[in-house]
Amino acid sequence: HLQKNAIAILTSNKNMPRNGDQYHQYRQSSDFYYLTGITQEGSLLLLCPEHPQSEMREILFLIEPTEKTRRWEGPGLAKERAKEMSGIESIYWVSAFYDVIDELISETSLVYINSVGNSELSIGYAVPEAKIRESIKKKYPIIGERSLDPVMMRLRMIKEPEEIAVIQKACNITNSTFRSVLKDLKPGKREYEIEALIAYNFLKNGAEGPAYESIVASGENALVLHYVANSGVCSGGDLLLLDFGADLGYYASDCSRTIPVNGKFNKRQLELYGANLRVLKQAISLMTVGKLMSDFHNEVGLIWEKEHIDLGLYSLADVKAQDEKDPCWRQYYWHGTSHSIGIDVHDPFDREFPFQPGMILSCEPGLYIRKEGVGLRLENDILISEEGPVDLTADIPLEPDEIEELMNR
Repeated sequence: HLQKNAIAILTSNKNMPRNGDQYHQYRQSSDFYYLTGITQEGSLLLLCPEHPQSEMREILFLIEPTEKTRRWEGPGLAKERAKEMSGIESIYWVSAFYDVIDELISETSLVYINSVGNSELSIGYAVPEAKIRESIKKKYPIIGERSLDPVMMRLRMIKEPEEIAVIQKACNITNSTFRSVLKDLKPGKREYEIEALIAYNFLKNGAEGPAYESIVASGENALVLHYVANSGVCSGGDLLLLDFGADLGYYASDCSRTIPVNGKFNKRQLELYGANLRVLKQAISLMTVGKLMSDFHNEVGLIWEKEHIDLGLYSLADVKAQDEKDPCWRQYYWHGTSHSIGIDVHDPFDREFPFQPGMILSCEPGLYIRKEGVGLRLENDILISEEGPVDLTADIPLEPDEIEELMNR
């Protein structure tokens, strides 16, 4: 994927400052992890695909441990262990990085560099690839530079069998966690109690924790798409929208379910839920090889249109009079139907690229009715294959009868 006579430099994430001398929990750059399996901060990867010596085509640089870092932070990553984890034979300490670059740069016409973090949002935070860029331009002004991000996006869109297997395990942990929530939920519970139960079950079952901030939104809170305060009370008679997924081995799962707090859907809730469930099932069937993301979303919007009319939200006359650029269904369906899932819960994805075997995509139709104070969403994780869509979350309870039965055991 790289231009001839080019090299690629990938930097790891830095620790993100929290406050004072504290840091947020460290998370490796997804691209760096994808290519190396290394989770240590301060690492660098140099790719030289045309180097005549095979062992020098990929070079990993690590921070050299000192007596001080061993005392405060642990032993660090030894070179031999890094070889086992990454499969990379050539490993140097970071202090040798520019010496190695100096030897290779004469044969190079272009340098690809990955993006890490968000420098615009990180005041006072030294984004590592920015330092590399600056130094490369100063030392080698005639060398061209290009972002590695488009290359990495194309690679990461298609999952390898090993990746699919890990995501399936993450979905299985999410399944067992949801079943625990169904047993535990009762009117009067605080949303954060359910959030804590989700996190506990993820860790108990071997996951690293949540793949993203869990959404536990009862009643009208479900009308906020990214509601993460999780501070409300789950009241009897309300629906509870859950959007959660386990993170296992740096790979995400992503699931949404909407359940009755008191264990029983009322008539109107069952009508709304049934409509959402029918749309989900039809939408999954449309996730076939060759489909474009935008076409898929619009097809799901038209399925919603019929359901909205049947629910009495608007009429066929309203549809005939609508602005085609702003169809009626968008008043009650506020977000996209799908996104890519992988190392990131919203994995890089080229929306102009049709669905291909090996992609793992969410399917998440939702229904949001302000005047009724109700928000619903159902979301499954789908593997695109030549034989048709494969639902990795098929075992997570979805049918209303099953949900009620599990809640009232």
